[in-house]
Amino acid sequence: MADSIMSKAATMEIPINSNGDTGTLQEDDSLEQDLQQVMVSGPNLNETNIVSGGYGGAAGGIIPTSSIKGPAVRFNPEYLDRRRAPAPGPGSSNKNTGNSTEEVSRGVAVEKLDSVKKWGINTYKCTKQMFSERFGKGSRTVDLELEAQIDMLRETKNKYEHILRLATALTSHFQSMVQTQQALGDTFTELSQKSPELQDEFGYNAETQKLLCRNGEALLSAISFFVSGIDTLINKTMEDTLMTIKLYENTRLEFDAYRSDLEEQSLNPRDGAAMVRIEMAQQDYQIHRDKYERLRSDVTIKLKFLEENKVKVMQKQLLLFHNAISAYFAGNQEQLEQTLIQFNVKLKPPGSDKPSWLEEQ
Repeated sequence: MADSIMSKAATMEIPINSNGDTGTLQEDDSLEQDLQQVMVSGPNLNETNIVSGGYGGAAGGIIPTSSIKGPAVRFNPEYLDRRRAPAPGPGSSNKNTGNSTEEVSRGVAVEKLDSVKKWGINTYKCTKQMFSERFGKGSRTVDLELEAQIDMLRETKNKYEHILRLATALTSHFQSMVQTQQALGDTFTELSQKSPELQDEFGYNAETQKLLCRNGEALLSAISFFVSGIDTLINKTMEDTLMTIKLYENTRLEFDAYRSDLEEQSLNPRDGAAMVRIEMAQQDYQIHRDKYERLRSDVTIKLKFLEENKVKVMQKQLLLFHNAISAYFAGNQEQLEQTLIQFNVKLKPPGSDKPSWLEEQ
């Protein structure tokens, strides 16, 4: 039955127009991604020795006669006597060992082929369910509250990624400004020593640029701390939850596929063979339903903890960013230093995050 199903899956055509004519499907990136998610769980067929029954060497186990070297073969009448009554000895033990090894290899091969068969049936059912949902012919299980929370998470992640890009750009631009101020202060200091008539003027400007550079380094450390916190929240905390959501969505598709299969089996005539198929479909349905319920519970719990963690992290990061920016542009050096102490931010000079020359090599 599974073979006939797989052959139909390989040759099935999907009507697009209402009159039954087949048309060309438009490119759909999301559909391709869904198909890749379905097909990615296939078994590994690279183990040639298992698939071939455990035998290695030349194809078919045939050894060419040209490779055999030795004396000519003569008739030995004692060979027939040994064939009739073989004496027990070390050779018989090796023969039994070889037979047991062969049986184990064949058992592993049968198990591997059985897993391939199950994977093919599961892939066919999920692909069929996916197309049915895309063309509005099949039903899908929907948890409205959970789906709304998942959509909100994805939207929040996109907005936070935009904040991260802007904050990273601000760090780069501000770092360039601090480096320019430092170079300008060094130039003013040098000119104050070489220009006696403008020594005081160059000296005032040199001190001002050095002070701005020192405050800029403090603000740069605060912004870098802010960027690091947002990056951790997005690419670790949120991404971990989204990985669980992807597993949940794949499990939901499998659950609906086996639910639809059970509904189709229930509509067939109730003969003996049909009852057996219905019972097997009922078992598969229950297995995937339990898995779906478990994954849905995991997603609900992770979303709850993620929301609590997000609020705590963002409260701290936004307060740090506000206080540091306000103190810097107000020229309040003491408040800026207190902000770094309050949030345990270590002062980093410009360019300290860049890799060294040896690391770049």
